[in-house]
Amino acid sequence: MKRFFQSHRSIIPTSSDTGKSLLSGLPPWVYAVAVTLIALGLKLGLLAFDAFPFNADEAIVGLMARHILEGRWPVFFYGQAYMGSLDASLVALGFALFGQKVIIIRVVQILLYIGTILTTMYLGKRIFGARESMLFAGLLMAIPTVNVTLYTTVSLGGYGEALLIGNLLSLISLRIAKNSDVLWPYLAWGFLAGFGFWVFGLTLVYTIPTAGLILWSLWRTQNQREVLKKFLGLIIALVIGVLPWLGWGLFHDQGFLIQELAGSAIAGASPTDPLAAIGSRILHLLIFGSTVSLGFRPPWEIRWLSLPLMPFALIVWLIILGYGILSWRRPGPERLGRYLMMGIVFTLLLGFTLTPFGADPSGRYFLPLAVPMALLVTNFLVDLKGRYRTGLRVLILLGLLGFNLWGTIESAIRNPPGITTQFDEVTQIDHSQDRALIHFLSERGESRGYSNYWVSYPLAFLSNEDLIFVPYLPYHLDFRYTPRDSRYEPYEDQVAISERVAYITTHHPALDEYIRSSFKGLDVRWKEVRIGDYQIFYNLSRVVVPTEIGLGILSP
Repeated sequence: MKRFFQSHRSIIPTSSDTGKSLLSGLPPWVYAVAVTLIALGLKLGLLAFDAFPFNADEAIVGLMARHILEGRWPVFFYGQAYMGSLDASLVALGFALFGQKVIIIRVVQILLYIGTILTTMYLGKRIFGARESMLFAGLLMAIPTVNVTLYTTVSLGGYGEALLIGNLLSLISLRIAKNSDVLWPYLAWGFLAGFGFWVFGLTLVYTIPTAGLILWSLWRTQNQREVLKKFLGLIIALVIGVLPWLGWGLFHDQGFLIQELAGSAIAGASPTDPLAAIGSRILHLLIFGSTVSLGFRPPWEIRWLSLPLMPFALIVWLIILGYGILSWRRPGPERLGRYLMMGIVFTLLLGFTLTPFGADPSGRYFLPLAVPMALLVTNFLVDLKGRYRTGLRVLILLGLLGFNLWGTIESAIRNPPGITTQFDEVTQIDHSQDRALIHFLSERGESRGYSNYWVSYPLAFLSNEDLIFVPYLPYHLDFRYTPRDSRYEPYEDQVAISERVAYITTHHPALDEYIRSSFKGLDVRWKEVRIGDYQIFYNLSRVVVPTEIGLGILSP
């Protein structure tokens, strides 16, 4: 590999080209506007095509936002204390201005991602110096892989905020490394690091490497009094930023918060043996993480995307990765930026390998790789020189963008499931019949009952909380159930006092038959109807709670 790059120095240099840059005469704001319009065009086009099904996590964000407007502000995401309520608070602002609609939740995510794109463009300029690096980095973020498109359009509670905060932490740390004389960058970094920790623990993949860069900058400072002042200012700002997390912990179980951050929610998904668990996560990283991050597959299934362009994309990525490995220690003003991006990548991979989050086969935890990967390609394109420089740049850039766009459109066309957050096929519900379901239940007075996680919260949000069905039913085909599915205790109270209940299941024939036989065994009469993917048991002759038939909280 090294011999290959050495033999192609006329095309791939070891120093930045000083020749005329592609589109170098345009001011930065033109790049920013053009890239923003492209990103908005893609996002809005996919939304108009109804490519993203409404999911339960997104519904919880909407419900939290509604409750915030009613004066009930939660510190954390319902049922997940490793994620704060900033996303729901931003959505609440959107609801207050434009009404309580699903599209508003997604507009908030799009605006956050536009911020991530613009800060990535500025990172490219800050690290590589060349103005055209803004264009390259911006385009690669504006037309990303389907994984990035999904999790920056649909809300899961904090991923959009984490990406933006991460970019801001990176920019501030690079500012400190370049000029550490003033105090405000230390205060800004400290506040954002603490605030980001509350917003979403995933921001630690940015906080740790940027903190390392800041400590290195302080170590180089000769004036010890200045070092102490800046360090204390940083710590004070960090404590202020993390106050929501600390305040909750003072009155509740701090150990629980630490367990949540360490991935206790999915700890059971890994093998019990520590070495076997690490081995399993490394396997997930190599097989699932690499392919989803490069855009070779969608995060919800094993299926190749953009097959005609995949050989091209694979070859280009191998060349770019090889060049990045060989040039990462090259001296120059961009060296610190390279180290920082590599630090983010290594921190993420280490966290994925050593914590239970590595058991998640979806691609959401690899989102922070999007910016380093875009900047890696940008570095390669900026360094290209030679007679065919412009043509090669256009070929590589358009080839990768075309590959990403093809995969995204291909995924959107296959609807259902569409571009979905659900990687378990059992949970992929056709939501086109949601309105019909709401109409049926409302007409028959079935406003309370039991269902699974993936039905309960979308139903509650879309019906303006007129229909409350708590998630006490299993959705796994082996009848596995976790009480964590029930995220909001007031809903449980409403159903518990109801004199009439219905049951709703999805994609679970064995559970349907189990419910029928259990009702018969209790001499309970009922009616059934199927609406799309929803199997509804209604008009029960008496109230039957799931625990009475061996389901729900006490189910094995």
